[in-house]
Amino acid sequence: MAEHQIEEGADALVMDPRDHVATAIKDLEQGQKVAYRVLDQVREVTLVDAIGFGHKLALQDIAQGTDICKYGEVIGRTTVLIRAGEHVHVHNVEGIRGRGDQASKA
Repeated sequence: MAEHQIEEGADALVMDPRDHVATAIKDLEQGQKVAYRVLDQVREVTLVDAIGFGHKLALQDIAQGTDICKYGEVIGRTTVLIRAGEHVHVHNVEGIRGRGDQASKA
């Protein structure tokens, strides 16, 4: 089985310094220290959950009701507090694009 790897010295990919999340570039285990790059800095976060290849992990604690950025764009809003190192997915983020009930909220 081929190992997925994009950057040497990194386990997850961050595209924009405004991002709240990183994308796992290989399967990652609960408790693992994950290295990721933001611009020219290598940072680490310890995983609370196992994160599968291609899934998102929180880079910092993110309060409930926060708009989440990935690739410098808002991708949804947290429905609960998400701790640094947690899996970020549909169980703790709601989509807000194209929702008529969210159109008047700014």
